[in-house]
Amino acid sequence: MARDARIAKTNALRELDAAGIAYTAETYQVDDGIPGRDYGVHVAELLGHDPDSSFKTLVAVTPRGGHVVCCIPAAAELDLKKAAAAAGEKSLALMHVRDLEPVCGYARGACSPIGMKKRFPTLIDETALLFDEIGISGGKRGLALRLSPDDVVSFLGATLSDICREEV
Repeated sequence: MARDARIAKTNALRELDAAGIAYTAETYQVDDGIPGRDYGVHVAELLGHDPDSSFKTLVAVTPRGGHVVCCIPAAAELDLKKAAAAAGEKSLALMHVRDLEPVCGYARGACSPIGMKKRFPTLIDETALLFDEIGISGGKRGLALRLSPDDVVSFLGATLSDICREEV
């Protein structure tokens, strides 16, 4: 679970290294028995991090077939209306999981906002700025990254916005 110098480089790690962005890579044992919706929370707790500071990456599709990457806290749910407004779109729909790897280059449960096949407009929930560092996927299951939210926003040219569904 600690930093391991022998971690195979993913696109996310290669891009961060090339940009000179500091990060900590953490490995964990993959547990396929955890439902997808709860997996990010499970990983955060497994690594000893606050689930609110660990962000999952979701990809949405615009009405014209474009894509918008959305990063939200692991326990949160994406509000598609808020995300559409933040992206300047009429509406958004979540990408079907079968399309994730062909479009982004990452499999379900390993999707990182960094290192996708193509750079897409990216929204990051504004709560990321409440933390000195946030967690994101390292680009493969079993690999998580911790880094500065400012670095992520700057590197991706991301927009910070309230994109999470309100808890009832």
